[in-house]
Amino acid sequence: MKRNFWFTVVMVLLLAAGGGAWFFMTVGESNSPSIVADGDPGMIGKQKLLKVTFSDEGQGLRHTEIVITQDNRPRILSSIDYPAAGVGRKEVSVAVDASAMKLHDGPASLTLTAVDYSLWKNRTVVTRPVQIDFMPPQIFQLNPTNHINQGGACIVTYRLSEAVSHTGVQVGDLFYPGYPLTLAGKPGYVAYFALPLDAAPGVPQIRILARDQAGNETVSGIPVLIKKRKFRSDTMLLSDAFLDTKMPEFQADIPALRGKTPIETFIYINSQLRNDNSQTIQSFCRKSEPRQLWQDTFLRMKNAAPMALFGDNRTYLYGGKPVGKSLHAGVDLASLAHSPIEAANSGIVRFTGPLGIYGNTVIIDHGLGLTTLYSHMSAIQVRPDQEVKRGEVIGTSGLTGLAGGDHLHFGTAINGQFVDPREWWDPHWIEDNVTAKMNWAF
Repeated sequence: MKRNFWFTVVMVLLLAAGGGAWFFMTVGESNSPSIVADGDPGMIGKQKLLKVTFSDEGQGLRHTEIVITQDNRPRILSSIDYPAAGVGRKEVSVAVDASAMKLHDGPASLTLTAVDYSLWKNRTVVTRPVQIDFMPPQIFQLNPTNHINQGGACIVTYRLSEAVSHTGVQVGDLFYPGYPLTLAGKPGYVAYFALPLDAAPGVPQIRILARDQAGNETVSGIPVLIKKRKFRSDTMLLSDAFLDTKMPEFQADIPALRGKTPIETFIYINSQLRNDNSQTIQSFCRKSEPRQLWQDTFLRMKNAAPMALFGDNRTYLYGGKPVGKSLHAGVDLASLAHSPIEAANSGIVRFTGPLGIYGNTVIIDHGLGLTTLYSHMSAIQVRPDQEVKRGEVIGTSGLTGLAGGDHLHFGTAINGQFVDPREWWDPHWIEDNVTAKMNWAF
């Protein structure tokens, strides 16, 4: 009897403990919900998107709420009741239309509330101060005129009335970041950007953009005079000897090309591979130091004759029929075989190695979005992240990639968009379009 008694006692205690554990792990949980606001909601402009994540690891969310209060008047942005337990996470996005809510410049508070489905209705309340700011940043351009060649580069300097979270130059669909610097002892910004080869007055639109911490945005049109240029058109005949020599290299590297004919291989590499290589180049060119690393005129390969120019529009013919096109984005320079290649200016190496149609390639960052590219090299003598000086030998010329003879393909890019390198070889162009603008301040 005694043994049965104690067995019963133990079972009752175990059941009680298990029930207690179940209770405190479910409806009796004591942990409060969590609230996380994305980004920095501390500044709110005329239009602001707030993103808040509410979560509860127990029974789930019962109620969530987002409220802005100014002058003791609350404005409810979001209020959600959850009809049943089990919602463990909820991402809430609300657009704040400050004008419609009759908010005004000045301090306010943002209150985030979450209640769970436990018996105790655990509640989390987060209140943080916010600043309502309707005033967009002002842009003060420092360059009254900008003469730009089609396919060329331009530099603009400007000042802003306040600190911003995002600024630069918008050229059509392309954005070129602005970099902070000191101009005549005062804070300012500089932005390098590229002009398309087919640019015309008003096309594309070219504007300076500035967005402050509150999300207020200002755009300012840049006064430009576009100088027209003529670019060459060229027809290139593809011989069987060239295809039989070069195409096997690509077939060995790209399994999808194995079994393809030489001309099928060429069509693929001149379209798909060329596009893939361009995207790779752009990704490395955008990793730029926020300061100028270069000085003086950019160097041109010594004792080299130009074989192809920037902007050449090429049509490839095989068997008398066109099989593809390409736009030449650099200058081809030929000298003796395996000639030394020098860094055009000081900078930091961002990429070295084989790169599809470009063969062995080096990309050097000169800061503020400006980079140079050296392709078809037979040997590379530098490594990524290495600092190089103007005139330092970085390798030797060659015929790797889609090259029919030993030469250097030299390119200059701004934020990944290629521009005519010949401008950067011209000391007068640099003085008028870069140095003078950087020295201009008021």
